[in-house]
Amino acid sequence: MNTSEAIELLKEKGYKTTGKRKDILTYFENADGYRTAKELIQHLEETYEGISFDTIYRNLHLYNEVGILEVTELNGEKHFRMKCASHHHHHFICKDCGKTKEIEVCPMDDVRRSLSNYEIEDHKFEIYGLCPECQTV
Repeated sequence: MNTSEAIELLKEKGYKTTGKRKDILTYFENADGYRTAKELIQHLEETYEGISFDTIYRNLHLYNEVGILEVTELNGEKHFRMKCASHHHHHFICKDCGKTKEIEVCPMDDVRRSLSNYEIEDHKFEIYGLCPECQTV
């Protein structure tokens, strides 16, 4: 998903697209991997002096709720990234820098066979570790 698609989705859902909201979306579109609310606020403080964590978290929650951002938890803190809408895949996530790498393998075929009598509504599969760059530090 890109910023333009995200703005269209917000409009379809009846939400306004302010300058701050567009800047948040652009930040995540340009981010390489998952980012924290703290990283986002540090980025936005250059433009919006005194921006509050309330504003940041409210928008992050909204974007996650409408399907613009994905969320994961690393080291006890929520991390966000722009949702990938192109095709079904999973991620390797670096625990140090938050960069991600797509994983094309999905374990759900085996899981569906094991749970043939169950209705599976959704799933999430992530692998955590250190990317090559963080291993050399």
